Amino acid sequence: MDVGGAAMGGAGGGGFDFMSWYMEIPVISRIYLTGALLTTAACAVDLISPFSLYYNANLIFVEGQVWRLVTTFLFFGMFSIDFLFHMYFLVRYCRLLEEGDFRGRTANFVMMLLFGVSIMTVVAPFVSVHFLGSSLTFMMVYVWGRRNESVRMSFLGVFSFTAPYLPWVMLTFSVLLGNPVTIDVIGICVGHTYYFMEFVYPVIADVRGWRLKKLLNPPRILHWICGTYRDPEVEHEHQD
Repeated sequence: MDVGGAAMGGAGGGGFDFMSWYMEIPVISRIYLTGALLTTAACAVDLISPFSLYYNANLIFVEGQVWRLVTTFLFFGMFSIDFLFHMYFLVRYCRLLEEGDFRGRTANFVMMLLFGVSIMTVVAPFVSVHFLGSSLTFMMVYVWGRRNESVRMSFLGVFSFTAPYLPWVMLTFSVLLGNPVTIDVIGICVGHTYYFMEFVYPVIADVRGWRLKKLLNPPRILHWICGTYRDPEVEHEHQD
């Protein structure tokens, strides 16, 4: 697998069918991609200003501009090569997680995103980060890498490594380009925290016989919204 690999879609004999590719993206990944594209398009035609989108605790919690809690994760900069690079990683790894570890567990996937969003918005004021979309993408890259430890990858065809090292390779590349590492490090730290709580802690709790087996169970209302709710009584009857 090449980090700088194939395009996000394929081309058949009739050319690239964008709508088919778009509709094949799982629902949560598609919603996120659409939100990011619409936000950037709105900024490009001056319908809204990036200055009304960035994260600012005072404007959110004192002035009541609560939309910034969402828009800080949707704006990845104006249309450019850098923007396309971010969209590639957003779609690729958001989709791989949703179709892989979280297939049939949409509520759990949303729970992962909400966990990341919550922790990042708490941390952001202390590290002066105003746009958090890249951090959330980095979190997803980290979690995917840890869940696919045997996958071999290559960076621009130069050298090979396994998937868990992908975020660190990306971080190193960012440093070499002279970019600040704060955003990437936030994503890695939050991703590692989520990975431990969701995939490592339950194993430890089961081995040691702790009563609390899982820390990040989605609430029933989230299962209901995502269409993954199962009535415990009905599920128990089926098991019997």
